[in-house]
Amino acid sequence: MVNIESDISHMHKDIEILKNDLAVIKHILSEEGKLNDETKKRLAKARATPDSEYIEL
Repeated sequence: MVNIESDISHMHKDIEILKNDLAVIKHILSEEGKLNDETKKRLAKARATPDSEYIEL
């Protein structure tokens, strides 16, 4: 039972991080209406990252 609680806690933290990241993206898009150069670079890097490099939850 402890492992399940630990897993759920870890997943909750990951979801909170994702929610914060999405809030930042939403703010950027709503403020400027388009992506700035830094955001474009980060997006290109994320798109170029193979799925195998992501951690499976």
